[in-house]
Amino acid sequence: MVFKRKAYSKLLEWKQNYADRYAVLLEGARRVGKSTIAENFARNEYKSYILIDFSQSNDSILKCFDDIGDLDMFFLRLQAETGTTLYKGESLVIFDEVQLFPKARQAIKHLVKDGRYHYLETGSLISIRKNVKDILIPSEEMKIEVYPMDYEEFCEAVGYNYDLLRQIYTSGKAIGQSTNRKLMRDLRVYMAVGGMPQAVESYISGDNFTAIDQVKRQIIGLYEDDFRKIDPSGRVSAMYHAIPAQLSKDSRKYRITTAIGKRNNTKAEELLYELIDSKTVLPCYNTTDPRVSFTDTKDFDSYKLYLADTGLFVTMMFIDRPSADNELYAKLLSDKLPANLGFLYENLVAQMISATGRELFYHTWEKEGSTHYYEIDFLISKMNKVTALEVKSSGTGKHESINEFERKFRTNTEGLYLLSQKDISEEGQLLKMPIYLTSFIVG
Repeated sequence: MVFKRKAYSKLLEWKQNYADRYAVLLEGARRVGKSTIAENFARNEYKSYILIDFSQSNDSILKCFDDIGDLDMFFLRLQAETGTTLYKGESLVIFDEVQLFPKARQAIKHLVKDGRYHYLETGSLISIRKNVKDILIPSEEMKIEVYPMDYEEFCEAVGYNYDLLRQIYTSGKAIGQSTNRKLMRDLRVYMAVGGMPQAVESYISGDNFTAIDQVKRQIIGLYEDDFRKIDPSGRVSAMYHAIPAQLSKDSRKYRITTAIGKRNNTKAEELLYELIDSKTVLPCYNTTDPRVSFTDTKDFDSYKLYLADTGLFVTMMFIDRPSADNELYAKLLSDKLPANLGFLYENLVAQMISATGRELFYHTWEKEGSTHYYEIDFLISKMNKVTALEVKSSGTGKHESINEFERKFRTNTEGLYLLSQKDISEEGQLLKMPIYLTSFIVG
């Protein structure tokens, strides 16, 4: 099943404007659809293409790269081995899972300079130092980040009317309790299924949620295999699995020691960055002063971690069970789980913001005369102004932090939003919006 993906449009732009000077690298976590996007693009936009999957290539294909100094011979051997004819200016060569064969990635510089064909790479865990430490990373390489399917892509796939959400946002008016409940239930379906193409395909095919949950567990299992390759001790996997539990405790930052115990700080930081490089998680950094550049005030010692896919997050919440049954998912879809799921909706909003290409930031500051603190879940920078987002799973009556933020940073603030399951409303400068409108707020 081929889904409409936003990365495809970016590839079209690359082909039209940059392909003669740069190869393109589709970068992202495993199973987000990189290979499917690449082959679908090649099939539709080129006269012919060669796909080399380095996760299963035979030795004869790999030996072609021994002749990279003689490109005429390289292309002759490549065409002979694959049975595909290449046409100058009309063919694409795909290096799939290129991180598994660094020699191919290093060859990109010479191949692009040669100019006969276009080149597309896909890679998972592509930034991990052990995969690139012995090669020269080509400067002739553009990167396109591929995320799990965002809510717009999900709506397109399952037949929801996403344009209706755009109209609701533009109107700025409440849609009515009944319609809002329906739209929130649609969003909870996305929250439960997630944006991994295999899980979405399973849902569209009519599989029950127990079967969909098994698909997601298989993906998590693949991630765990990758983590063990990075660190056989299991610490990276432990850091990954600790994310839902740490978010549920509503702590002001992620604590590595809680996940893996007290270890060497330098080694723990290395493992953290390798986990982030895997693209399976979304880091959200505390900005110490929202009035200036978030990047310049990023606190590298104060951060939260979210899972890159909401569907995997739901499965991880119940990973201690052999499988999550249909009844459990039914309660989630009807918002009747006996727990405060604010952290789940928070992870969903993090994914929706990240899908727009934005880095994630939050802000905390101390309450005077108290051991407690104020916290804004997410901050968005728009020009020289700041938009503040607070996420609630249910009630919207209490919002002390965002009120205090407005008082403290009034001259720097453009918008204040309380995201929840409730319909659109206003309370002074505060705009209350249903979570399904998040992508329009972020812009």
